[in-house]
Amino acid sequence: MRKLSVVVFILTIFYSLSSFASPKNESNMVHEKVLKNGLKVLVKEDRRAPVMVSQIWYKVGASYEHDGITGLSHVLEHMMFQGTQNLEPGEFSKIIAENGGRENAFTGADYTAYFQTMEASRLEVSIRLEAERMQKLKLQEKEFVKELQVVMEERRMRTEDKPQGQTYEYFKALAYTSSPYRNPIIGWMQDLEDMKLADLAVWYKRWYAPNNATLVVVGDVQSAEVFKLAEQYFAAIPAVEFEAVKHRVEVPQLGVRRGVVKQKAKAPYLLMGYKVPVLNSTDNEQDVYALEVLSGILSGGGSSRLASNLVRGEQVAASVSAGYDMNARLPTLFLFDGIPAESNTLQELESAIKGQIKLLKDTLVTAKELDRIKAQVIASAVYEKDSNFYQAMQLGMLETVGIGWQKESEYVGKVKSVTVEQIQSAANKYLVEDHLTVVQMLPQNDVLAAKELAHVR
Repeated sequence: MRKLSVVVFILTIFYSLSSFASPKNESNMVHEKVLKNGLKVLVKEDRRAPVMVSQIWYKVGASYEHDGITGLSHVLEHMMFQGTQNLEPGEFSKIIAENGGRENAFTGADYTAYFQTMEASRLEVSIRLEAERMQKLKLQEKEFVKELQVVMEERRMRTEDKPQGQTYEYFKALAYTSSPYRNPIIGWMQDLEDMKLADLAVWYKRWYAPNNATLVVVGDVQSAEVFKLAEQYFAAIPAVEFEAVKHRVEVPQLGVRRGVVKQKAKAPYLLMGYKVPVLNSTDNEQDVYALEVLSGILSGGGSSRLASNLVRGEQVAASVSAGYDMNARLPTLFLFDGIPAESNTLQELESAIKGQIKLLKDTLVTAKELDRIKAQVIASAVYEKDSNFYQAMQLGMLETVGIGWQKESEYVGKVKSVTVEQIQSAANKYLVEDHLTVVQMLPQNDVLAAKELAHVR
C-alpha cells in the first residue's frame, strides 16, 4: 500500500529559455531541444557535484492498458534489462555498474521511466545504452518466463500477502467504474498468467519510440554536449505513427459507494476517497492548488489537523493520513486512510475524519495555519532541490503526463496565492458524499470483526 502523503514539488525560480539569460540564472535554466524524430531532450545544468542523472520517460503505463492486458507495461519494464540485439541479458546493468553507476526503472499508472546515476563523464554510456534498447530490444521466451515469475512473486509479496495492499486494490476497483485507474499497475494475476511474449512485442513496438519519449539529464553536464550525444545516438531511430489513445472518461458517480474486505490482519483499516479534478482536467487551476494546500492542512506533518486532532486529541486513530496527486494524467481521488485506536471502531474513525472535513467546510482556516502550511511547502521544496534525481523526475513526469515541464516553476507561486476562502470553497465543492467511496478492512475470524460488522451501514 502506497503511503498517502502531501505531494510537494521542487522550489525553483522561473526557467527561461531566452538566449538573454544572465550568467547568474544560467545554472537554473532548463534547456530543451526536440529532435526531428520527435524525441524531446531536457537538460538542467547543476555543477554542485561531478555527477549526473539521466532518465528516459515513455508515455505509457498502466492507465494505457485495458481489461485482459493489465500488467503489460510493468512486465515490459523488466524485459528491457534482459537483452538487445547487441547486449546479453543483464549486460546493460553490468556495463552501468562497471562505469560506477546505479540504474533502475519504475512503472506508474501514466508512465514508464528508466534512469542511471553516474559520474558526469560517463553520460555517453547511459545515452548509448538507452538508444540501444529503445529500438533493438530482443524479447526471448526464456527470459520472459523468468521475469514473469518475478513479477508474479512481486505481486504476491506486495499485494496478495499484504492485507492493506489487497484492500487498496479492491478500493480502486470499487471507486472507479470506467477510468483505467481501476486496474493495478502490477496487473491482475489472471492477466499475468495469460500473458504471452507476443503481447509484449506488440506493446514495445507500439509505445517505445522517440516521439513518445522524453530524455532528461540533470547534473554536471553541458547542454550542448547532451544535445550532441542525443543526436548521435537517437536521431536515426524512426518515429512511430501512433493511433490516438481513446479518451477514457470516468462516468459520474451518483452516490456513496461502500465495501467491506475481510483479511487475516491484526488491525482493521479504513480507506476513503473523493473524486476530484487534477491540473489536466480542470477549468479552474486554483481549485487544484486549493486541494493541494487542503491536503497539507489535514496531513502535512505532526502538527497537521488529522495528527493533532484524531491521533493525539480525540485519540480515535492509531494512524491517519490524507493525500492527493494533482499531477495525475486523469481525474483522481482525494484519499484518506487510517487505523482506528484499539478502543475505537472503523465507523468511529470514519465519522471523525468527516468531522474534520465538515470543519473545513464550515469554518475558514486561520491565516496562521495557512502560513504554516505554505512555509512547509517552500521548505520541503528547498530540500528537494538538492537532489538531481528529484529535479529530473519532476521535469520528466510533468512532461510525460501532458502538463508540461514548464509548470514546475509555477508551483510555489500558485500555492502561495491560495486563500482561506478558496480552501473552504474547494472542500464544499469536491469533498461531498455523492463522490465518496469507503472501504473497511475487517480482521477475519476475530472478535473485533463482529464488533465492526455491527457498525457497517
